[in-house]
Amino acid sequence: MWVEPYPDFSPEKPLFVCILANTGTARIPGISAAGKSPELTDYTPAADAELVETGTVFSISEPAMCPSGAPTPAVLTRASMLLTGIPCLFINAGLNIMPKIPFIDLNAQPGGDIRKGRAVVDATDIYRKSADLGRKFSKLSDLVMIGESVPGGTTTAMGVLRALGHNGRVSSSFPDNPTGIKERVVNEGMKASGISFGSLKNQPLRAVECMGDPMMAAAAGLVDGLNVRTILAGGTQMVSVLSIIKALGLKKDVSIATTCYVANDRTANFREMTELLGITAFAADPGFGSSRLQGLRMYEKGEVKEGVGAGGAMLAAAMLGFSQKEFKEKTEEVYRSVFSIS
Repeated sequence: MWVEPYPDFSPEKPLFVCILANTGTARIPGISAAGKSPELTDYTPAADAELVETGTVFSISEPAMCPSGAPTPAVLTRASMLLTGIPCLFINAGLNIMPKIPFIDLNAQPGGDIRKGRAVVDATDIYRKSADLGRKFSKLSDLVMIGESVPGGTTTAMGVLRALGHNGRVSSSFPDNPTGIKERVVNEGMKASGISFGSLKNQPLRAVECMGDPMMAAAAGLVDGLNVRTILAGGTQMVSVLSIIKALGLKKDVSIATTCYVANDRTANFREMTELLGITAFAADPGFGSSRLQGLRMYEKGEVKEGVGAGGAMLAAAMLGFSQKEFKEKTEEVYRSVFSIS
């Protein structure tokens, strides 16, 4: 069983949606490994979308990767989309760099640095537009998976969780989670916004405005508009979206799917938070420990862990009857192709 718990449903018309956004918080040195340098994180969401859609990148000279050289989780998501044939749509919820592929544009602004006290200026507008989109997606699909590519997003996730009164510990794309930096940044952000732990528990969109990123407003809005089974494809960033959904009082058929790397991350509390929020959580293990490719084996050492909906993409492959071996082999094939490894 490479997905726990194993899904007991098989959709007829699944749809995969990936929300792309930037946040100024990602440019804080040492906070994100979703790019070789803080400046290059601006390009990561666009490059991820291009890779999932086409198998190559156009916006930057090479695919997004950690400073260590571990590959973007977009490789895993592309492998699943190729295996399953599930259609994938991309939503621009606030980007600095636009991907050179088709995407849905919410005409939203990129997020700011949470230390400045104004993280998402148009959170309510993003939410409203996304809810409209969710209603349309409901007519096209019987299961919608929502992933994200937002460098720096675990720090904004921590900020929103704290503002809503949750002691949420978040994961990291680094093998050594820079929790000290994140704590400091979140504390500075709360001070700049004049808020305290739990002070916005009844104002979730205000929490996003102060401490979050544009993806959160878009994902929560989509869930509001959707009236079909929905899976948030991600780790602790999507836990923050769950906390927003709960605070809004939305009664929806929502679960969450992540990788085993996030679910087992001791510096985070993914399982504890999903239990607290009363949400079914799926964890998928791609079996990279036995891969011959060093870049994929780096995931086993805590590099990257999750992103671009990788956990949900693996759940999708399992739902449609593919084995861990088939998924791993397809991922190796994509990795070799993308990075020109013979």
